[in-house]
Amino acid sequence: MCFEFDALPPRVPESRVIPALAGGAAAEMLTLKSADGTEFSAALAECPEPVGGPAIIVLPDVRGLYRFYIALAERFVTAGYHAIAIDYFGRTAGIGERGEDFDFMTHTMQTTPAQVQADVAAARAALAERTGADGFVTLGFCFGGAQSDLCATNPELDLDAVISFYGMLEPARAGIESEHFPAPLKNAEAISKPVLALFGGADDLIPPEDIEAFDAALTTSGVPHEVHAYPGAPHSFFDRSYEEFAEASADAWERVLDYLGKIGTATPA
Repeated sequence: MCFEFDALPPRVPESRVIPALAGGAAAEMLTLKSADGTEFSAALAECPEPVGGPAIIVLPDVRGLYRFYIALAERFVTAGYHAIAIDYFGRTAGIGERGEDFDFMTHTMQTTPAQVQADVAAARAALAERTGADGFVTLGFCFGGAQSDLCATNPELDLDAVISFYGMLEPARAGIESEHFPAPLKNAEAISKPVLALFGGADDLIPPEDIEAFDAALTTSGVPHEVHAYPGAPHSFFDRSYEEFAEASADAWERVLDYLGKIGTATPA
């Protein structure tokens, strides 16, 4: 897993909160339908006064849709963005917010990038219909970070960019050996959308050599990208309870919001 079940995302830095939106907006739970007919759960946080940038499709860690990611979608509203967090496991576990006792690994091992991308497409359509958004970015964590990177290999999703927090570059390092979970590092040459990738510099699951190789592969393929690792930060540092990594979390927010701000006005570099 990535975060503890009771973890919460750090708040948007006060300087980046739009005063009129400081109260945020409660996410609305939805049931969406993927192209293969699968129903899956999503949490939509609609911004009443968006700043005009892309809408964010949040891809959770292996736990699926639980409170951390619903709260994260709500956080984006305070900075002026629509956001929707999705669950991956409608095909194997039905709909609904995931509880602490959810047997996530059983379902994770049955989940393929094609399925995730079909669900992303449905979430994209729901965002467009509900909010009028015409720009879209995926933002994922751990398993979801890897899926976000892999979304950038699918031009049919028509994303503006992808963002990943400690996206698994070589799943085998975490003991995940599955044809259903291809390694983004081994598929970096197929990435065709701009990438922002944030890592913990002391993440045992994503060593510096993998981060450097991923950065180099994106450079070789000519994909606009930003790759940053926070020295001393572990996997899942983006957690409000990790006071010792509050500075890294605040900087990560700044980088994400700066990156989103470039979209629509210029190609993210």
